[in-house]
Amino acid sequence: MYSLVADYHTHTRYSHGRGSILDNVEAARNKGLKIIAITDHGFNHIGFGISISSLKKMKKEIESLNRCFSDIKVLLGIEANLIGLDGKIDIPVPYLDAFDIILMGFHRFVKPAGWQDFKNLFLKNGLDKLGLVNKSRTRQINTLAVVKAIERYPIRILAHPGANIDFDSRIIAQAAAENNVALEINASHGFMTDEYVRIALDEGADFAVNSDAHTPKRIGDFKKGMDIAIAAGVPSHRIINTEEYIHRTGA
Repeated sequence: MYSLVADYHTHTRYSHGRGSILDNVEAARNKGLKIIAITDHGFNHIGFGISISSLKKMKKEIESLNRCFSDIKVLLGIEANLIGLDGKIDIPVPYLDAFDIILMGFHRFVKPAGWQDFKNLFLKNGLDKLGLVNKSRTRQINTLAVVKAIERYPIRILAHPGANIDFDSRIIAQAAAENNVALEINASHGFMTDEYVRIALDEGADFAVNSDAHTPKRIGDFKKGMDIAIAAGVPSHRIINTEEYIHRTGA
């Protein structure tokens, strides 16, 4: 069993969660967590993405909460989207420093950087399940795009890796280990298999077990993710939201 004291992936009404930032923070405090990240969807997420004006409001609210509560640290984060073959994500460069933590994942209903990006990243990753594209080639393209994003941006966590997009898990784990990016074992999706986690573990990658909560009551609900981590034999010091990791690294 792991002592998880941080939840680095939660959503609020600023995207498509059901609670406010305060609701999430209160839920985290009730669960005894020491850190919570508010990581609503990136700017290009159709229908759910935050806006620049929302970002400014969120920042003020989080600063206020950090002044009010001494028993928990609230981080302003984002679940950014991969939008380009060159690894581009949907955070304008001037706003990269606005966030305490950046997660990045692949989602389907996102505005791509351009036509080629739409065709090769979004369209083909829908058609592959119908057998209408070369799956091996699409897998290579996906892998390269994710690696470029990891190398290009200060991403801390790769959100639900492999969900919605097929890539070479060993190559992604290598890139993650080299660039200090943790791979998420998502307790909502329950997506990563024991085998996938073992491969990443062998390549030196660290992990984050997160709730991906869209309601306050699911904040700190790590069970599905913890079960996967335990089955794969992940040691506590390789999970970035354990008390042991945070104490050792000062993160």
